[in-house]
Amino acid sequence: MFERFTRGARATVKGAVARAERVGAASVTEEHLLIALLEQEGSRASFALATLGLDGRRAALDAAFTEARRRGGLTRADTDALARIGIDVGAVVDRVEGAHGEGALDTGRRSRRWWSGHRPFTPGAKSILEKSLRVALGRGDRFIGEEHLLLALTATPGTVADVLAEHGATYTSVHRALYGPGADGQGHAEAG
Repeated sequence: MFERFTRGARATVKGAVARAERVGAASVTEEHLLIALLEQEGSRASFALATLGLDGRRAALDAAFTEARRRGGLTRADTDALARIGIDVGAVVDRVEGAHGEGALDTGRRSRRWWSGHRPFTPGAKSILEKSLRVALGRGDRFIGEEHLLLALTATPGTVADVLAEHGATYTSVHRALYGPGADGQGHAEAG
């Protein structure tokens, strides 16, 4: 599948691997893919992110991801659903951290193992790469570009999509920023 990626999409994937290595992560996650997209310049995805005001909000995105990792990777929807049945995730996190130390539930904690340099992709990150192919094919595109990766990140339920939505970047708003307000949303059904 990697042969179908444009030069920019390949750079994004390589950037995600480099980001995972820099922070000492055991594997490449969806978050690493988004951060790598944010670091790309001059692409359709960077244009869409800038249009939506996300290009200057890296610190806010990082803080949101840190908080999500602190909650054990639970999405806002998960947290809200648990609250509806009487479970206060914040209180649970506080109790766990009180007993086991700050960041005990952090899903992005660094591994203390020695790594050979190879970082595997998490199932979620692999899903994003696969979904980007479906998004591209659904739009009738032969190659997978950064814009398809970005659309896949917004269309896949999880922490990254939640954080993006909290900052105004939903599948619909990103699609509109990429293809214009009159775009028909083609490819959305294939993205899901």
